[in-house]
Amino acid sequence: MERKVGTVSRGVRCPIIREGDNLSTIVVNSVLDAAESEGFTLREKDVIALTESIVARAQGNYANVSAIATDVKNKLGGETIGVIFPILSRNRFAICLKGIAMGAKKVVLMLSYPSDEVGNELVSLDQLDEAGVNPYSDVLTLERYRELFGENKHPFTGVDYVDYYSSIIKNAGADVEIIFSNQPKTILEYTKNVLTCDIHTRVRTKRILTNAGAQNVIGLDDILNSPNRW
Repeated sequence: MERKVGTVSRGVRCPIIREGDNLSTIVVNSVLDAAESEGFTLREKDVIALTESIVARAQGNYANVSAIATDVKNKLGGETIGVIFPILSRNRFAICLKGIAMGAKKVVLMLSYPSDEVGNELVSLDQLDEAGVNPYSDVLTLERYRELFGENKHPFTGVDYVDYYSSIIKNAGADVEIIFSNQPKTILEYTKNVLTCDIHTRVRTKRILTNAGAQNVIGLDDILNSPNRW
């Protein structure tokens, strides 16, 4: 019989995973319970995927913010550091930012605009056009950004990420200065010690900064990149 339905993806809810839990047993029981509850059948060649986060939890294989802070301080000197091109995310970057800020006296946070590399928007293209701003060349201070665009809350989360990230850094005990630029070399006007947080373009960004005279340049892939038991 010809297939009438393509691949079906289902999210299976498991109990909270804690260190030392038997993940194999939990996953098998959760999938079987879900199949019985929702009335679907498990077939040969079906695939069950586990997120890396629950594997890490079961193994106790994760770092705390203090470990991040120590590594950042050791690699970037613990004074003024540039943190550039992070994504705007409460659950993927915010906790990392806390650890990063704990490892410095001051953070110069440089945000790309009008959006981050995965499309989370700070301002719209229409707003840029109206303000006469060229994101490829113009560098904005926080004051200029607020003057032009005011408060911009995410349409779904209601979070103003500029204010949110600033508060994380301050609460971690560091001073903060925020600028907006899409040119990596801009950060070198503020500090020569840089953590570049872009993912897809990080190799290029590191190369540009190194060639432009940066003293220390690391990426998120360089933090806690050696075996340790924190």
